[in-house]
Amino acid sequence: MFIWTSIAHMALPLGEAGIREIPNEAAVLSEMQSNIGEQTGLYIFPGPGVGKNATRQEKNEAMKHVGEKMAANPSGILMYHAPGRPFTLGKWLGTEFGTELLEAILVVFLLAQTRIVSFAGRVGFVLVAGILAAITTNVSYWNWYGFPCVYTASYVLIQIVGFFLVGIVAALLLPKRAPAA
Repeated sequence: MFIWTSIAHMALPLGEAGIREIPNEAAVLSEMQSNIGEQTGLYIFPGPGVGKNATRQEKNEAMKHVGEKMAANPSGILMYHAPGRPFTLGKWLGTEFGTELLEAILVVFLLAQTRIVSFAGRVGFVLVAGILAAITTNVSYWNWYGFPCVYTASYVLIQIVGFFLVGIVAALLLPKRAPAA
């Protein structure tokens, strides 16, 4: 799976689909640093305008006005890291490799618990698991946060193809069992 996702991101345009650089980036970065500073976090804008300790009633009242704020202002989410975050490509790649290896191990473990004996059935089982994994967050992010359709479709495709390939390998390598009587 990691080999496929590496190809999808480095050799194919799938990893960059729907992603753009910010125009006039220097000015925007300066404003972010001035206004957000050292507060690393995930931000949504426009926000509802309530504090951390708002009551449920205050949150509900603020939500009534979010639509108006979105109609009059830009909206989105921002993953902000304060200045000084180290660029640790090796660590990030290692985490990605470990995550994808764990995904493959878990889905093959689930497949091994079944009595599916045909090649197509085994590949299909893993493929369905991959579809579930692919849509779990990608479609929600498209729906709630407005992620670009091309970004969402590309990342769903990357996941589905990855699981499909894991399914082929698993179908070839898992020992054959007699079907249940």
